[in-house]
Amino acid sequence: MENPGLTVHGQAAPFSTALRSLVNNSWYSDICFVVGRERQEVFAHRCLLACRCNFFQRLLGTEPGPGVPSPVVLSTVPAEAFLAVLEFLYTNSVKLHRCSVLEVLTAAVEYGLEELRELCLEFVVKVLDVELVCEALQVAVTFGLGPLQERCIAFIETHSQAVLERPVAEVAAPVVPELRLALLAPAELSALEEQNRREPLIPVEQIVEAWKCHALRRGDAVRGAPCRRRRGTLPRDHHRFLDLRFK
Repeated sequence: MENPGLTVHGQAAPFSTALRSLVNNSWYSDICFVVGRERQEVFAHRCLLACRCNFFQRLLGTEPGPGVPSPVVLSTVPAEAFLAVLEFLYTNSVKLHRCSVLEVLTAAVEYGLEELRELCLEFVVKVLDVELVCEALQVAVTFGLGPLQERCIAFIETHSQAVLERPVAEVAAPVVPELRLALLAPAELSALEEQNRREPLIPVEQIVEAWKCHALRRGDAVRGAPCRRRRGTLPRDHHRFLDLRFK
């Protein structure tokens, strides 16, 4: 009877170090990305991305050819976050930083990298503080990350004085214009409108625009793009009539 053999393993550290050296390295690279508002060039290796991530497999195609643009433009992801994603794909590990972890988390959700998403969530919970919690809560609500949302709310309740040492209206002012009210169900929008009467934080005109979208059942009824779903937004039944691309 033939001996089935035995799988043996070499040292993991030198292997990981060698692969890490290929991150954003033009040596033998066959794909270039232009990422972020700064339009930074980032080099990568198509076969590795495709075998590690379904998003990149769909984006890059199964074979190189004229149908794949070069370079590939990814303008919505910051360069630092994209490099962290590449580091994870190449080495299955990543060095996270408090100042950019939410951007890495957003990229992980959009690219369907569940393991990286969980690593980011664990890190966020560890470093959560009064400066990070509001932005973390916004990310949690946007992508339906229930446990993180609950953790943020509990943190705010415990540290409410420190988190809200400025007037609520002042804290909310930069965020309110970005609220995508048309994505709410009519019952939710009605409840928000009633609460806004008691604590006016949202301009009435913004709520009216959302109701117009529901009344006409047309996604283009709202001026601008506040009714477009972001990537990662959980689909809901009343989103069918929006018929708009993700932003």
